[in-house]
Amino acid sequence: MLLVYYLIFINVVAAFIFSQDKGLAKRKQRRISEKRLHTFELAGGVFSMLVLMYTLRHKNQKFAYYGWTYLILALWVGILYLVLFYFGR
Repeated sequence: MLLVYYLIFINVVAAFIFSQDKGLAKRKQRRISEKRLHTFELAGGVFSMLVLMYTLRHKNQKFAYYGWTYLILALWVGILYLVLFYFGR
């Protein structure tokens, strides 16, 4: 159950950071680095960031970015599978 609360928290934070980057891009201001965005994805925020990529139309045409995002998503799907079906017994 703690994992669920963690993922909710990190996805809210990641969504805020990703939305901020979109706003900064629109205003042509200094942006949040892709490395930092990927760090939030690795921390578990990949789910909200993936939804926002297409909702906000931000970073969804840059393969160098979204390629890593999908790899991180696959990693998290694997982790959740292990936690739910292997360790959850």
